[in-house]
Amino acid sequence: MSSSNGLQTIDSVLIVDDSGVQRGIGAAVCRQLLIPKVHEASNGREALALLDELSAPPALLIVDLEMPTMDGPELLSELGGRGTRAPIVLASSRERALMNSVQDMGTALGLRIVGALQKPLTPASLGALLQNKLEAAVEQKDPALRQSVDPQSLRRALSRGDIGVHYHPQVEIDTGRVRGVEALARWRDAHRGWIAPDAFIPVAEQHGIIRELTLHVMEAAMRQTALWSRHGLDLSIAINLSPTLLERGELVQEISDLQQRHGLRADQIVLEVTESSLLRDIASALGVLTRLRLRGFRLSLDDYGTGFSSMQQLARIPFTELKIDRTFVHGAHERDSLQVLLRSALEMASQLGIETVAEGVECLQDWRLLRQYGCKLAQGWLLAKAMPGADLEGWLPTLQRRRPELQG
Repeated sequence: MSSSNGLQTIDSVLIVDDSGVQRGIGAAVCRQLLIPKVHEASNGREALALLDELSAPPALLIVDLEMPTMDGPELLSELGGRGTRAPIVLASSRERALMNSVQDMGTALGLRIVGALQKPLTPASLGALLQNKLEAAVEQKDPALRQSVDPQSLRRALSRGDIGVHYHPQVEIDTGRVRGVEALARWRDAHRGWIAPDAFIPVAEQHGIIRELTLHVMEAAMRQTALWSRHGLDLSIAINLSPTLLERGELVQEISDLQQRHGLRADQIVLEVTESSLLRDIASALGVLTRLRLRGFRLSLDDYGTGFSSMQQLARIPFTELKIDRTFVHGAHERDSLQVLLRSALEMASQLGIETVAEGVECLQDWRLLRQYGCKLAQGWLLAKAMPGADLEGWLPTLQRRRPELQG
């Protein structure tokens, strides 16, 4: 395997393009990037046949959209059916909106589409894409196990203290300073390793364990926040609330008791709810959320833009924060349509006097776009991954060193 200029290690590539000239240009670009082995195919069917023949799959595919016999979208469908895991770069001379649609299609098929480039390829364009996106795409593969979890093992994990909390920093875009963190449940099993939250949280909801799990996370998160406060670090803590909890009137007092026990201000605590949380029993949810707001807790509408009634929820619930889903943030600098939607959401929040947080910020271009549009806070892998509470203070000097870059 070889690498160049910090690129993710790639030792082979398959270029699929009906134009011999374009394949030649692409092959030359790959060799300039020190990718030693270049395979070529003139259409999708030829590419599939070649993949069947190769002893090892290529580490990267570059796929043209317009080809005879089997075009790019058809090839992606076939690759999705095969469970292909190699990163894929789309290449075309067609309009950006069409390329974006094909990219979304590939992602929906479970393929690792790392970007779309205008032809002809150049060393600068392909090299920049791989450097900026391929590593992030590899890291985004959650190493946590998505295996079945039974309720008894989850209860045992809670009783043993195997479920901890990691904290994802939220950074103020104007100043580059950390303003708060989101608390995320993390389960490390002694035998199975990390178990993904999307494997155990639904089990907790279905088997009546979600209250215990949520209060466990809240207790740990508030204790950590109080410790940071004693060290002179005044941060807010965002905690997710399950839809089932909004049907329990007792939740209000339980959260208040924890907040007072740890000596935190109510406005340090941000309670995040998704739009779907509000569709089960709207009367109960409204009662719980308004009572929490009356006690000074802040309320965040999470995953904004992924449902159908987000605006309706904003109109009837006293949210103090709008959390914009990563699907509207990631790669927005490359897509005019996302920019329109993102700007509209931020302008609406500004007019409503609601603070905004953008999720999924992974590159400086999106960070700068958010800054231009007036977004208040950002979180994402550009800044940091979620980390144990003990690591956050040690991370702060890294953020301080990056402030000139973030403010540039």
